Amino acid sequence: MWAAILLSCGLALTSCGDAAVQKKVSGVLEEPVVVDMPEQVEKAYATTTKVHTFDILNDTLHNISVAGIGELDGGVSTEGFGVMVTKNATSTSFHGIRNTRQPMAAYDADANCLWLTSCVMEGTGTHVEQLYKMQFGTADDSARVVMAIEPYQMQQTLIEHLTFTVAGEEVTFYADGTPIATAKNTVTDMGGFDAEQPVWVGEQISYDLSGAQPRVCFVPGVKYTTGLVLTYDDMPTLSAQLTVNDNGGYTVGDLKIKN
Repeated sequence: MWAAILLSCGLALTSCGDAAVQKKVSGVLEEPVVVDMPEQVEKAYATTTKVHTFDILNDTLHNISVAGIGELDGGVSTEGFGVMVTKNATSTSFHGIRNTRQPMAAYDADANCLWLTSCVMEGTGTHVEQLYKMQFGTADDSARVVMAIEPYQMQQTLIEHLTFTVAGEEVTFYADGTPIATAKNTVTDMGGFDAEQPVWVGEQISYDLSGAQPRVCFVPGVKYTTGLVLTYDDMPTLSAQLTVNDNGGYTVGDLKIKN
């Protein structure tokens, strides 16, 4: 059980970490996440003439829609693979993009691009998304993927910016050295914090598309002396602004607790 607290006074937060040295968080993901479509689904897509979809986005103002593909001819399940993007009268299908766990999409009219989230890892205590940026052709409105932010890559970026200190039963989080949040441990039956590395990221990464630009959202997990899994109970959700460069790279900034 944790109680996450955002303190408005920077001095108060700093005092929590004075007695300890800031350490980088560790990453759960050890390598890039690769999600392969099952062979039987790939074969079914090759011969199907009709698909059954469900809505992800319906932007009537810009005449753009995004749908997940749930079934193929004869009720064949796609097993969570397949997204269809439509602008005006042109539809483009992306069979290899997963559509489980309520994907989100948002259209940026100024940049004529579409942002799409896709869950690539899921399970108890695990929700890991990949973010896609799509752009539309000028001739036929077809969509194409111009950028995909893979979870391991994002995890490593977050590790560069996020540090923590432990003082007694409190963990304080820092963004590039600036305190942003603290959480107090109330768990008494797990042997206390792991001595070597108690704080990890990578099992819970998602994206918020509600603003002008996407924000990456993540929840740190805690490792105790006993127990085989990370604990997330009442840990703060942190988020950072995503800025995409002209060359397709990206940076994160404004790392803070999610409102």
